[in-house]
Amino acid sequence: MVENLFWVGYIGAAASLVFALIQARKVMKFSEGDEKMQKIAQAIRTGANAFMKRQYSTVAIILGGIFLLLAALAYIPLLFGQSGYINVFTPFAFITGGTLTALCGFIGMKVSTNANARTAHAATESLNKALRVSFASGSVMGFIVNGLAILEITVWFMLLKYAFKQPDDVIAYTMVTFGMGVAVVAVFARVGGGIFTKAADVGADLVGKVEAGIPEDDPRNPAVIADNVGDNVGDVAGMGADLHESNSNALVATIAISFGAGYGIAGFMLPIIVSVVGVICSIIGTFFVRTKEQTDQKSLLGSLRRGVYVAGGLAAVITMPLIYYIANNAPAQTEGIANPMANNVWGLCGAVIVGIIAGFIVSLFTEYYTSDASKPTRELAASSESGAAPLMIGGLSLGMKSTAGPLLTIGGAALASFCISGGMDYLRNGGILDYNAGLYGIGLSAVAMLATNAIILATDAFGPVADNAGGIAEMAHLPAEVRERTDALDALGNTTAATGKGFAIASNAFTGLALLVSYVNVALAEMGKGCETCVELGENCSDHALNLAITNPPVLIGFFAGAAVVFLFAALCMSAVQRAAQSIVKEVRRQFKEIKGLLEGKEGVEADYATCVDICTRGALKEMVAPALLTIAAPILVGLVLGSAGVVGYLAGIIVIGFSMAVFMLNSGGAWDNAKKHIEQGNFGGKGSDNHKAAVIGDTVGDPLKDTAGPSFNNVITVSCTVAIVFIGITVAFSLL
Repeated sequence: MVENLFWVGYIGAAASLVFALIQARKVMKFSEGDEKMQKIAQAIRTGANAFMKRQYSTVAIILGGIFLLLAALAYIPLLFGQSGYINVFTPFAFITGGTLTALCGFIGMKVSTNANARTAHAATESLNKALRVSFASGSVMGFIVNGLAILEITVWFMLLKYAFKQPDDVIAYTMVTFGMGVAVVAVFARVGGGIFTKAADVGADLVGKVEAGIPEDDPRNPAVIADNVGDNVGDVAGMGADLHESNSNALVATIAISFGAGYGIAGFMLPIIVSVVGVICSIIGTFFVRTKEQTDQKSLLGSLRRGVYVAGGLAAVITMPLIYYIANNAPAQTEGIANPMANNVWGLCGAVIVGIIAGFIVSLFTEYYTSDASKPTRELAASSESGAAPLMIGGLSLGMKSTAGPLLTIGGAALASFCISGGMDYLRNGGILDYNAGLYGIGLSAVAMLATNAIILATDAFGPVADNAGGIAEMAHLPAEVRERTDALDALGNTTAATGKGFAIASNAFTGLALLVSYVNVALAEMGKGCETCVELGENCSDHALNLAITNPPVLIGFFAGAAVVFLFAALCMSAVQRAAQSIVKEVRRQFKEIKGLLEGKEGVEADYATCVDICTRGALKEMVAPALLTIAAPILVGLVLGSAGVVGYLAGIIVIGFSMAVFMLNSGGAWDNAKKHIEQGNFGGKGSDNHKAAVIGDTVGDPLKDTAGPSFNNVITVSCTVAIVFIGITVAFSLL
């Protein structure tokens, strides 16, 4: 029977984590190169470890404060014989979710900082060997993220269901509060790491490449080590926490909606089983990633696509019979009444297929607009012949144009998933079970989209390792062909990073919809607690129904508030990068001026790298707090002022506007970056030309868009939704409206 399949989660988690360990050991077997390469790699490791230690110390204090607040809301009312504003499991679910998210980022960073010099050394032999090392490093992150997500959700489910004997609605609510902990740590990791990496990158590029005219990653540049540290703490640790959050919240959102659809234990187990299948297929897909010695983007993209498509195709095929088995063996929820899942097998299969296809379509749109093998980015590079201004205008236009395809894809996929999973019957005849069944289909699509997240993240996370490898090759004065190979992998990494971020934000849009509906369900239940009629009938009476019409002022004002927070969050992130980068620019200029012989490259004269690392660390830790706390506090404040209806409007604004802004920022920034790399390959004047300087300016503007603000909207969406759900008791009890 289905209730006896809980062990599948443990099997999937074990397979994922063991494979991650095997890949990590594989990376460590490669040589780190000569003494100079080892010294550079050690400097990067030291800086990354120092930042992560200080960042997590800050986050731990904030997590502790939130834990105490949640504990007070849960337990203090019990002392006076009243029900808590949240359930008693919430504080502990929150803290475990946050801790494991931090662990994902830390492990990914440790592996990447050990893989960068090894990738550079491997590139002295062949492009394929360099790809093998960097991809193995990225796969560690991918499989750690998925393995821990499956493990922690399975453990919590088993504890709540069998140890504490909790009903389905309590389990679903507690799972969402677990998701809140995941999302809160992820937003700090993504924002803090993003500020660090882009402050260093922008400062190094503006003074080094634009003002001084020295190559990228030149050892004379004092910010070069900080730039390489940033690749690890932002694009690896931050990204790992981000994707762990996307995967975890897709699972918990689907679980949260399952009891409303009447699916019971089968609805709880199905998303976990789909994720386990995705992990197994991702392991198989990794063996199909290999390349020849061609360094053109088309060949390299084909190598990575092969692994991703194999994993996705296998997952789709294997999942179908499992859905059939689970649905037809699900226990009845009421004596004499069959589980409704048995009547909706093909709809659920269709939702899985829709999710997988939608993810690939979004990634193809992203790839088309950001790859330097595609027309838009090449045209953007060509616009540099007229200077920086046309290139800037072209990049903004490209990013805006690129939002249409993903928005329509996600909208169409959400509608298709809803309709084929039971929502069509709701549209025709009404009925809450059909409505929730359709929403369950949307959540299942998000789970399916991220089921092969392990290999997708592997194709993403290898990029920063390749970027670091290129920097080490430059600083260690390795042969030119080594840098050519690492640059090819770095350019590929920019495209696959944009693709991975596209997957994450697309799935979060799905997840946000499911969490939004979970909020409505929880709000109705909470509002009906004080009504004797509701309690007697076990349902929500019309007197407590939410007025969710768009013309209802709280809903409309809430939507505007959500849009305002999206733009305010983006502004805080970008101004944080600006201020931190200005400090780096001043420091690099100072060292070029005061350290005699540094800019000339005199033997024995070295830059003060540690100072730049310290400036970035202090700047990132100071600046990350405001935007992160904004995302946590805003839904609570909106609830207190506008009530539950206002929060629904607020969340809708965050999901729609945040998704649009994320796609725009990610694709504009990715296109500017790859336009620069296209020029550096010898096109339109090559390195050092006026065209190149114009492209560098475009890249520096795009950096905080694609690596700080843009990807952080994944977390903004889920933090907003999960915080709103956790604090629904406060909203209902104390709202002004």
